[in-house]
Amino acid sequence: MQTRKKYIFLTFLASWLLLFFFGGDQLRHFAFFSGRKTEARRNWPRWTDRSLLKSFADSEELQSDGDPSLPSPRERRAAWLSVYKNSRCRMETCFDFSRCEKHGFKVFTYPRERDQPLSQSYGKILASIERSRYYTPNPEEACLFILSIDTLDRDHLSGQYVRNVDEKIRGFPLWNGGRNHLIFNLYSGTWPNYTEDLGFDIGQAILAKASFYTESFRPGFDISIPLFPKDHPQRGGEKGWLYQDSVPPKKKYLLVFKGKRYLTGIGSSTRNALHHIHNGKDIISLTTCKHGKDWEKHKDTRCDKDNVDYEKFNYQELLHNSTFCIVPRGRRLGSFRFLEALQAACIPVLLSDGWELPFGEAIDWGKAAVVGNERLLLQIPSAVRCIHPERVLAFQQQTQFLWDAYFSSVDKIVHTTLEIIKDRLLPHRSRSRFLWNTLPGGLLALPEFSTHLGDFPFYYLQHGSSPSEKFTAFIRAVSPAGSLSQPILRLIQAVSGSQYCAQILVLWSCEKPPPPSGKWPQTTVPLTIIQGRGKLSDRFFPYAAIQTDAVLSLDEHTSLSTSEVDFAFTVWRSFPERIVGFPTQSHFWDPEQKRWGYTSKWTNELSIVLAAAAFYHRYYHSLFTEYLPAGLRELVDGLAACEDILMNVLVAAVTKLPPIKVTQRKQHKESVSQQVKGMTGAAGSRRFSQHQDCLNQLADWFGYMPLMSSQLRLDPVLFKDQVSVLRKKYPRLEKP
Repeated sequence: MQTRKKYIFLTFLASWLLLFFFGGDQLRHFAFFSGRKTEARRNWPRWTDRSLLKSFADSEELQSDGDPSLPSPRERRAAWLSVYKNSRCRMETCFDFSRCEKHGFKVFTYPRERDQPLSQSYGKILASIERSRYYTPNPEEACLFILSIDTLDRDHLSGQYVRNVDEKIRGFPLWNGGRNHLIFNLYSGTWPNYTEDLGFDIGQAILAKASFYTESFRPGFDISIPLFPKDHPQRGGEKGWLYQDSVPPKKKYLLVFKGKRYLTGIGSSTRNALHHIHNGKDIISLTTCKHGKDWEKHKDTRCDKDNVDYEKFNYQELLHNSTFCIVPRGRRLGSFRFLEALQAACIPVLLSDGWELPFGEAIDWGKAAVVGNERLLLQIPSAVRCIHPERVLAFQQQTQFLWDAYFSSVDKIVHTTLEIIKDRLLPHRSRSRFLWNTLPGGLLALPEFSTHLGDFPFYYLQHGSSPSEKFTAFIRAVSPAGSLSQPILRLIQAVSGSQYCAQILVLWSCEKPPPPSGKWPQTTVPLTIIQGRGKLSDRFFPYAAIQTDAVLSLDEHTSLSTSEVDFAFTVWRSFPERIVGFPTQSHFWDPEQKRWGYTSKWTNELSIVLAAAAFYHRYYHSLFTEYLPAGLRELVDGLAACEDILMNVLVAAVTKLPPIKVTQRKQHKESVSQQVKGMTGAAGSRRFSQHQDCLNQLADWFGYMPLMSSQLRLDPVLFKDQVSVLRKKYPRLEKP
């Protein structure tokens, strides 16, 4: 027994000795010296023979991706921290929401000093704000503040660089460390690294900046904006280049680029490699070294040949005739080429690693651009060839929508910036990405009206729904007598007889009070009197009493039958985004006077349907009152019948479509024409002149003429055909 115990003890002891000699050293290192092991991993490549790396690269060179002109991550971080001392800013921590509670989203621009330099682009930005519905001249009402100091160009080598900004803004009593301030910037940093140094501390201000690095961008706080030239239109802007006759989407060239090639410095590596994909057939990639003062000192062996090839092609023709356009980074991440490609419907192929794309918080760029990688340039041709033609067309259509909705003018760029900030204040009432990326766009889909797609006139097809089957008749009464005339009594009876009428609202705009309820006719639908304020724009105010999608706008002297109302409403339900009605007028360009003309003559062409008898969606009441600035509504109130023209201009600007005229009885046509003929003498001439002035002032405010002309009139099936009356749905339309 003792011998057995002895053997067991010896075996156990031998096992411990073996474990100590063969595994103990590893356990000791693991248990007691793990800190040293971590340090060794941190100080790579200390653990290997350093001589093996000498023929490849030094560890510091690896950090700069082989381009000594590029700032290292440490340098970029240092420059970033010099600008963003409040780098952890979010709306919840660096924005005072309480300033926006009482007066809503109002923007105040600092008063400008006389001797203060102001660039053309910054002047346009300030003008866009001051002529918008957001502006307030009272800083006590403001939710957001804009500096009058020009901060667009912060390259200290530029002639537009404003010095001593830090000192100036600290002297502003409203600065408050930058809280609730918005700073615009297009150019930051300077040669050779072009870091994001602005030359002053922005504090807790929101930065709306072009060429934004993703690593510097503060999501949900900052806003990336596009780089735009100084001659970018203030408002309106040019249309996109994609027209109906440009389908199918295949063009002469697949992929093009024509631009500068930097021989040295940041951005040179990407542009120097572009010649590798040029094949002279369907891929055109041209660069030139011939720019700058000392380009000849740095030119390489390719420069002379590149310069010759560069002159063989016209840049505008390449944009027109190419499907894809390469948009590489310049000295900074963004370039003017980005907006040029969008306008030309040339799908941007972005080669700018680390660029926070403009308005990326709202815009889905995956539907309009191809985001490439600078290091994978040679794969770009094969990648774009694989894109199906149907998707190419969808990309092109989306570029046109985005260009027109958000980028074609300084007004749209600024207003998009402000609306994104406004959406952050009330997230539960903000626009969805669907609204931002679908016609007519986020600027024209007001969340104050609704955030439900089915409440807007534009999304019935996508939402799989239809407008409500009832309408609200809205009659404006302006008779100075203050009593009920026979025409308004007949009109109420005719409209209330419609099977689609839900209610009748009478806007009483007379000086005398409305008649008592016993004087009004008995109707099968509710009849409500609304007291007006005596303004012409009152007829388009978003009254809470209007609950149906459709509104039938009427004047008290309008003559309509029940059949006309029924048919017009049926037509409108098929075109809920348009104005559908009876009396029409048109506009034209007068080359002699070089201004827009207005005519009420009966012609086959129309561009305006008068609100005297027209169906439209109730959303346009909200758009008219809340989207348009107060100054424009004041213009309407001062000119006779200008509210009709403005509503048509507004709907045309939103939909890019003309109104629709429907069938009317003969006597209705004669009554209107007699009314027009009766306007003779000074009164008629003055009214006509006011129409002309209204039209031209609206065209100036919008920056272009939104009205669209049409020769379409919709009649019922079998209208005036020689068939039995029993086969016709609206036989009374043919009665005199």
